[in-house]
Amino acid sequence: MNESELLVDCLRRLNRTNVIYYLTGSMASNYWGVPRTTHDLDFVVQLPMSAVSRIVQEFSGEFYIDESAVRAAYKPPHQFNAIDTRSSLKVDFWLPKPEAFDREMLKRRIQVTLFGEPAWIATAEDVVLHKLIWNKISPSQRQLGDAAGVVAVQAAALDKNYLKHWAQELHLADELDQLLSGKIKPKQT
Repeated sequence: MNESELLVDCLRRLNRTNVIYYLTGSMASNYWGVPRTTHDLDFVVQLPMSAVSRIVQEFSGEFYIDESAVRAAYKPPHQFNAIDTRSSLKVDFWLPKPEAFDREMLKRRIQVTLFGEPAWIATAEDVVLHKLIWNKISPSQRQLGDAAGVVAVQAAALDKNYLKHWAQELHLADELDQLLSGKIKPKQT
């Protein structure tokens, strides 16, 4: 099973659970920007306690998922994962944080079709900002390259006012300026 097949499988499972979710991380930056290989999938899920058993049931079988780990996600770092036993690829699930930007990302998610499946995904602007946040937490040319790839592909379609507002709020204004001015380049494939 490759990354695209795993994504389709996960989307089908998530759509059956009726939980609110969106795709983020490198697969979202691949959608909006310059694609690259990745070894995991990242989803943000709004997971009420009443939906834990649905998620565990839906991802049981072909995935290794630990219900106690899912329940532990209500405490920091607010994350659990499922390992695809067919490919050993990892699927990370993050619960949204109560911060304003996380609430905004959830509110702004949009529905698209990925490989024939309906999917909720973070907007291009939110992917750029989220990549910059992750780069601040753990500096990486990969995060910056992903963000630059989205900026390069989406260019004029990006809501620059939204980007600048949140970059200021998140203390990422310098990094965003470097992206928008082309000083940070996408990875060349």
